[in-house]
Amino acid sequence: MFDFGDQVRQALKSQGVSLRGAAKELHYDVAYLSRVLSGKQVPSADLIQALNEFLGLALAADTAAPHDDEMDAWELVRRVQASDVGPATLDRLEQAFDALARSYPKADPATLLQRVRKHSAYVVKLLDGKKTLAEHRRLLVIGGWLSLLGATVHIDLKQDDAATARLQTAATLAREAGHPEIEAWCFETDAWRVLTEGDYVHALELSRIAQDVAPAGTSALIQATAQEGRSHARLGNGPETYAAIERVQKMSGALGEPEQVEHHYRYDPAKSLAYTATTLAWLGDAAAEPYAREVIQRLSPGDDISQWPRRVASANIDLALVLLASNRLDEACSSAQNAILSGRVVPSNHWRALEVVKAVEKRELPEGADLREAYQGMRAIGAGRD
Repeated sequence: MFDFGDQVRQALKSQGVSLRGAAKELHYDVAYLSRVLSGKQVPSADLIQALNEFLGLALAADTAAPHDDEMDAWELVRRVQASDVGPATLDRLEQAFDALARSYPKADPATLLQRVRKHSAYVVKLLDGKKTLAEHRRLLVIGGWLSLLGATVHIDLKQDDAATARLQTAATLAREAGHPEIEAWCFETDAWRVLTEGDYVHALELSRIAQDVAPAGTSALIQATAQEGRSHARLGNGPETYAAIERVQKMSGALGEPEQVEHHYRYDPAKSLAYTATTLAWLGDAAAEPYAREVIQRLSPGDDISQWPRRVASANIDLALVLLASNRLDEACSSAQNAILSGRVVPSNHWRALEVVKAVEKRELPEGADLREAYQGMRAIGAGRD
């Protein structure tokens, strides 16, 4: 424990970050962070990952107790509550889900899925215990969010049967809890899945259902509208595509900056940029270029492409498509190569990279062979993670 705390304190000092500043950035209580660094409390796996990403460290999970110990600690707290569940346990589960949702843009899908499974299993265990009606509803909501995130990761890994089961579970829990936003996200997530499979008409239908279900002013409504725009773009419906983009930008602007940035289920301006870039690129509109470049500039942590969030890899694919259309071939191949070699293109997005590879090969460019080789390597790595 001393080594762990010492490494983190030295990293904070060298980067000029205070303990309070780190706690604020990572959305952890400063007292909790202080206890962890002083060796009085075991760091959770989520905290270790958050510190690694924030400070550029490589702290291993085995610098602390196994993740099961975290669950055991929660269980001890639960048992001393008047209820079999208790508000402290529910608070921690909600915080754990938020941490998982924030890690989604950068986490390895297979690793993230294991963490989702562990927390989901704990929710199932708690559902069997004695609890108030309010606690029961909170558990259903937490279980719904976890099932939804699990479905999203299964889709990323091209595990369709598991994704379907988790989406159905999430929707059922959402209806039981009276939580329409989760239900709307289920339809939106399914819209994305069928869009990646090439069924653009069905994707359009699902995105509209999601909008009908989603409460006004929610991130689910914005995301479902963005999904409608992307479906129209794939269908070549120009006016409808631009109308959807305009609605997304208007709603996104009204939300302002979210409290938890990079949360998969909290819309923010950076997401609006990324979706606009993709949608315009699919429509063949050169206006996608400045949006894609802004995403890359905003979110790239440096020249190390392996540290990119997924949206940076996607933005490079969008940029490659636009550059190919305007015959800026060297730039296009470079952007595509960066995206493919970054390791940040999940299996559900391989088809987007393949579109660029095929476009380069069709033009008989010399870079085509290198891109095809990089693409095949990416596919092989993705298959190995399933």
